[in-house]
Amino acid sequence: MTAFSSQFHPTIYHTFHNVKAKRYVSCSVNPPQSNIKVIVNGAAKEIGRAAVIAVTKARGMEVAGAVDSHFVGEDIGKVCDMEEPMEIPIMNDLTMVLGSISQSKARGVVLDFTEPTTVYDNVKQAIAFGMRSVVYVPRIKLETVSALSAFCEKATMVSTG
Repeated sequence: MTAFSSQFHPTIYHTFHNVKAKRYVSCSVNPPQSNIKVIVNGAAKEIGRAAVIAVTKARGMEVAGAVDSHFVGEDIGKVCDMEEPMEIPIMNDLTMVLGSISQSKARGVVLDFTEPTTVYDNVKQAIAFGMRSVVYVPRIKLETVSALSAFCEKATMVSTG
């Protein structure tokens, strides 16, 4: 994908006592940027399937992995009732999916729709692999949220120096 940008650059120059403005438009071709790789954890749930569909329609993102304990081995596109398979099987091992994405050196994010009992470990794993997490877990306990906040704050301090 090629991105074009145009900018308006007013340039003012003096000629004797008159001030004249010269305007021009420049167009540049930006190099293609790689899409953000999205791993959907809890992909077989209704909200996970909706997230897969939304990511496939979004610019700048692509589904790179689907994790769930249900429909393991099934194509996530078929599970989401998409017209064509995505050729991305649902895996039941988050660590394996995180490892494969991190080896590609791509920017990645984990959308986590799992359970309150597993979300803390999932976020820790994502951070260990250099990825961010977006979490939506109903019934999550305040203690878990506090622990996640503290962990993420420490991880941010370590990664920024």
